[in-house]
Amino acid sequence: MTRTRRLLPLALIALLASCGQSGPEPTLAAAPQAPKSDGLYPHEGGLLRYRVAIRFGEELENKTASHVMPAGWKFGRVSGVTADGQGNVYVGHRGAEADPVVVFDAKGTKMVTSWGKGLFTKIHGLRADPDGNVWATDTGDHRVWKFSPQGKVLVQLGVKGEPGNDQAAHFNRPADIAFGPNGEVYVVDQGEDEEAKGLGNPRVVRISRDGEYVGEWGGPGTGPGQFHFPHSIAVDSKGRVYVSDRENNRVQIFDAEGKFLKEWTHLGSIMSIAISPTDELWMLGDNDSVEILTYDSLAGRIMKIDLETGRILGAMETPGHMLSLSSGGDMYVASITGNVFRFWPAWLEVREGGIVPVP
Repeated sequence: MTRTRRLLPLALIALLASCGQSGPEPTLAAAPQAPKSDGLYPHEGGLLRYRVAIRFGEELENKTASHVMPAGWKFGRVSGVTADGQGNVYVGHRGAEADPVVVFDAKGTKMVTSWGKGLFTKIHGLRADPDGNVWATDTGDHRVWKFSPQGKVLVQLGVKGEPGNDQAAHFNRPADIAFGPNGEVYVVDQGEDEEAKGLGNPRVVRISRDGEYVGEWGGPGTGPGQFHFPHSIAVDSKGRVYVSDRENNRVQIFDAEGKFLKEWTHLGSIMSIAISPTDELWMLGDNDSVEILTYDSLAGRIMKIDLETGRILGAMETPGHMLSLSSGGDMYVASITGNVFRFWPAWLEVREGGIVPVP
């Protein structure tokens, strides 16, 4: 038995039998309306097969889907999703009837609880911290929240309906949250709002786990450390901070204090960044803006990225807004179409005669 150790993207799996043949430079296809099921993703030492469930929030019995939320509830635009260390999945959405945060089991076949009614105008980012608490941002009311797993408010930052940029007293469209290895909390603040003329100041705000202001960096522009509509943020185990500078079509990387380290401009417009505890880096990007350097960039909406070089290691197609990783290796994608897509891994091996599942 032999295993391949070459990292190949989805689109190249079909080319295994004809490896070495030349052909025209690939072009990007239009983004699909739904994820591609049974997708293959290459992984060191073998192939990782990501399967996808597109009926999150429903239970299948005898091939019939049963809605697991209360009658009359359905997702509105799903803007955020996160998984905690206990296997619970929190879905943040903008539906009219259902609570804005609905909690499910890992497979989405059982609703655990829900909360947040009346608190949000436009819920956006949703992230579980290492202590099991859940942070949320509201781009409509310019607030940042920290909740217990049951929805009890622990910290509330910003003033409802008042955009601003004075430390952590006011925010202007806070979009996402990330957590550093030493308890730091980072909020990416878009700093742009139609009603806040002259207050635009896109930035990263650093706070303590209790919500105390520590520092910030940023400002409008295209230079190092400047942003145009930053949308997502993540931190690796070394404390490096990754920011999706969305409208500048780049990812900027900083140290924990905000010192600029480098930028990646070949990944296009990145919607969401997620980093696992083992420093696996994933990004959810705009398919049409990924720079085609090699076949590695052919397939992609969800892209696995080399943490040090920024090289695209592989990709899978899916629409989406925010991406989250679970401790068990599942990926969850929040889609403003009103869906949550769950991807889960199953190992495959390349053997003589074909690709087979690992027992």
